[in-house]
Amino acid sequence: MKRLQLILLAVIVNINLLFGQDSTQVHSWTLEQCIDYALSQNIQVRQTMLTNLSNKYNIEQAKGQQLPSLNASVSYNVSWQNTEDATTGESEFSNSQNNNYGVNSNVTLYNYGRLNNLIKQAKLDMEAGVYNSEAVKETVTLNILDAYLQVIFYTENVDNSQQQLNATEEQANFAQERLTSGLISRSDYLQVKSQMATEKLNLINAQSQLAIAKVNLMQMMLLPVTPDFEITYPKLNEEVNQQLSPNPAEVYAISAQIRPALKNAELQKESAALNEKISKASYFPTLSANAGLSTGYYNTLDQTYANQLNDRFTPNVGLTLSIPIFQNKQVKTNVAKARINYQSAELQEQDTQNNLRMNIEQICVDVRISQLEYEASLEQYQANEESYSLAEEKYKNGLMNSVDFIFEKNNMTQAESSFLQSKYKLLFNYKILDFYMGQAITL
Repeated sequence: MKRLQLILLAVIVNINLLFGQDSTQVHSWTLEQCIDYALSQNIQVRQTMLTNLSNKYNIEQAKGQQLPSLNASVSYNVSWQNTEDATTGESEFSNSQNNNYGVNSNVTLYNYGRLNNLIKQAKLDMEAGVYNSEAVKETVTLNILDAYLQVIFYTENVDNSQQQLNATEEQANFAQERLTSGLISRSDYLQVKSQMATEKLNLINAQSQLAIAKVNLMQMMLLPVTPDFEITYPKLNEEVNQQLSPNPAEVYAISAQIRPALKNAELQKESAALNEKISKASYFPTLSANAGLSTGYYNTLDQTYANQLNDRFTPNVGLTLSIPIFQNKQVKTNVAKARINYQSAELQEQDTQNNLRMNIEQICVDVRISQLEYEASLEQYQANEESYSLAEEKYKNGLMNSVDFIFEKNNMTQAESSFLQSKYKLLFNYKILDFYMGQAITL
C-alpha cells in the first residue's frame, strides 16, 4: 500500500512538472494552427517538396536535349622522332609541336519521338509529385485531427473525473457526520472512503492520459514538448448527432475526383506508358546533324602562326544516320521491363482505387454505427444519471446503504465514460466523412 502511494505521488509530481501552469500568458493552439505548423515541419512533406523541385529541373533537362550541343576544343601535342640529315648522313632525335582548335555542334533531327516523350514524361512526373505531396499532407492532417480530438476527449475526461471526486468527497464528509452520529456503521463509512480513493486514482489516470495525449500531439507536430502547451477547445453543438445516412457510391464519386492519391496513381500510369514508348524508340534509326570549325598550327612548317591558322581553317557540316542492328538484347529487355512497369502502375492505380472505395465504405458504416452508439449511450447515461440522482437522495435520507449507493454511482460513471467516448468517436467519423467529401477539416 505504501509503495502504491509513492507511485501515485510520483505520477502527480511528473504531471505537475510537465503541465504545471505559470503566471505567463499561454498560447492556445487551434486545430488549424496545429495542422499548419505540422505541415511546415513534417519531414515527409518537406521531402516531397524537394522532389517536386527536382522534377522541375528534370523538365528543363528534357527540353534541353532538343537544343543543339556546342563544344569547343583546344589541344597541344609534342612528338619526338629520329631524323637523318641528308647531307651528313647523321641521325638526330628531334621534336615537333602542333596546336589544334575546333568548335563542334550536334543536334538530333529524328529519334522516333523519344525526346518529345521524355519531355511529356518529365511533366507527368512533376504533376504526379505535386499530387503525392498533397496526399502526404492529407495523411498528416488526419493524424493531427485524431491527436487533437484525443486531447479534447481526455481533457473532458479529467473534468468529469474531478467532478466525480468532488461529489464523493462531499459524500465522504456527510458519511463522517453520520458515522459520528451513529447513523451508519463504520463499514458503510469505509465503503465511501474506498470509493473516494478509487476516484482519486481515476483522476490521476485521466490526468496521465491527458499528459500523454498532449505529448503525442506535440510530437506529431514536431513541436518540442513544452509545459505550457494548450489547445483551443471548440464549442461543440449539444446536438452532436446529425442523423446522416451517407451513400458509399455517392461519396466515392465525389472523392474520386479530388483525392490526390488517386490522381498521383493515374499520372504514374501515364508516365509508365510513355516510358515504354521511350524504350521502343531505340529500335529505330536516329538522324542527327553536325557542324564544326577547325584549324591548327605545326612548328615544322615554314609559315607563321597566324598564316597557318588562316590557311588551315576548315569548316564542316554533315548528317549522321545511326541504324541499330544488334544491341545485345538491351532494347528488347528495356521494352519488356517498361511494359512490366506499366502493368505494375495499372495495378497500383487499381489498388489505390480499391483502398479509397473500401475506406469510404468503412467510414459510411462507421458513421451509421457510431450514430446508433451515440444515441444508445446518451440514453443509457441519462437513465443512469436519473437513477443516480434518486440514489443520492435516498442515501442522504438514510434509505440506501453505501454499497448500493456506490453501485449506482459506478454505473453512472461508466455510462458517462461510454457516452463521452461515443461522442468523440462520432465527431471523428463525421470529420473523416467530411474529408472524403472534400470539405475542410475544422472544428
